[in-house]
Amino acid sequence: MDAEAVRTWCSLALEALGREREAIDAINVYPVADGDTGTNLYLTVESAARAVEAVFAAHETGRTAPPPGDVVHAMAHGALLGARGNSGTILAQLLRGMAERTGEGAGLADALQRAADLAREAVAHPVEGTILTVAAAAARAARTAGTGAGPAEAALAAWKGAGAALDATPDQLAVLGRAGVVDAGGRGLLTVLGALVETLTGRAPSPAGGPPARRPQAPPADAGGACGPDGGPAFEVLYLLEAGDAAVARLRTRLDALGDSLVVVGGDGLWNVHVHVDDAGAAVEAGIEAGRPHRIRITHLATAAPPAREQAQRAVVAVVPGDGLPALCAEAGATTVPSRPGEPPASGELVEAVRRAHAREVVLLPNDPALHHTAAAAAEQARTEGVRVALIPTRSPVQGLAALAVHEPGRSFDEDVVAMTAAAGATRHAELAVAESRSWTSAGVCQAGDVLGLIDGDVAVIGADLADTARAVLDRMLSSGGELVTLVLGDRAPDGLPGLLEAHVREGYLAVDTVVHEGGGDAPLLIGVE
Repeated sequence: MDAEAVRTWCSLALEALGREREAIDAINVYPVADGDTGTNLYLTVESAARAVEAVFAAHETGRTAPPPGDVVHAMAHGALLGARGNSGTILAQLLRGMAERTGEGAGLADALQRAADLAREAVAHPVEGTILTVAAAAARAARTAGTGAGPAEAALAAWKGAGAALDATPDQLAVLGRAGVVDAGGRGLLTVLGALVETLTGRAPSPAGGPPARRPQAPPADAGGACGPDGGPAFEVLYLLEAGDAAVARLRTRLDALGDSLVVVGGDGLWNVHVHVDDAGAAVEAGIEAGRPHRIRITHLATAAPPAREQAQRAVVAVVPGDGLPALCAEAGATTVPSRPGEPPASGELVEAVRRAHAREVVLLPNDPALHHTAAAAAEQARTEGVRVALIPTRSPVQGLAALAVHEPGRSFDEDVVAMTAAAGATRHAELAVAESRSWTSAGVCQAGDVLGLIDGDVAVIGADLADTARAVLDRMLSSGGELVTLVLGDRAPDGLPGLLEAHVREGYLAVDTVVHEGGGDAPLLIGVE
């Protein structure tokens, strides 16, 4: 497989999982019937595809494609960083195993075998009738294709072998047999392998293996989870961990004693940890003792289906940074998606937020120019699911707040979108930041530690003091007029700053109001002028 083939595989796998996500979610009964396996696999592959595209983007100026080894390792690393849930974590390890062998020039059959072996080693207590069984069957089938078989023949044999193994999973795992479904993780893997076949042959294999998907009428008795009759663990804990091999070996032992569904994947100092436990704090503390955990996610496991609720006519989905703004936006009726430094939300997370809003019409506010393409992809996906989505290309959280302020669900969708777009567009936005190094800017040369005032994305003011720089930025923004100043304070904003700026506006600009919000986040101050 060359670099372009790996890229195509990631793209086709993401498209296929997007189409089948709901069907896979619907048959998710093991290890916990929480209906998110398809979604988790989609988000995992989306992270892998994003990493692959980053490698290609870095080679755009050259005339040759990036080395295949770089691309396949980027795919595996991206999956590791974005792995979600039990099946997503195992899929990341499968891709890592394939990357190891293909990077060494091995054939597809050898790569699939290494993937299956590595994934099984990562699971504390492997269970047959799961994605592990399907992966092992795919590897065996690829080998039976013969040493003379090319990648296309090996991939097709692997897909057929995986399909046969998937069909047999209800006979291997009682919980699947009682529910009348195949393993959800295994079906997801079959989808990924089908995309590989399409990549190498130019034709999508059909039909997919496994009996028709259907949602079980009730959670099976041994499905596990906090609401299950067997009193299974209450929480799913996931985190990335920077640690050495010896520390991870000790961590496995400790987490295995704390809960179940333990999967630890990765290597070379970076690991993705997944476990179901009752004591989420103890699982995180174990990670702290082993190394440096980050991107910690704790989810309450509830096997019972959520009560049906009437679909709303309209909702707003907004991406917001910090700790204070999500609550503020939620009070205004928005479904929020967190954005943290270095961890922008993926399109799959935005699509999930649209689904969570449970509305026929959705207004999407990305609040960051770097997220406009991601938001557009999410909107397109949501539209295929029957949701009417309007994307307002807000560039800052203060523009999102301005749009939310005029949101009116009672008027027509088009009128509401026009009003919100106009309010966002009429809001100039600024941000204060601290320079990390000496560099050239549109306002001149700055030194490390200087305070930068960015207006509408460009550096307009360079100062030594946060308050003085903020006043200079306000003067520039208000020189062309304004009626309302919005100040969003970050975690690093000094005490007394809002009072100083409010007084400055009050004394220098008649009839201009000021509103202050505690937003948290990395930027010391965000400013909006309407």
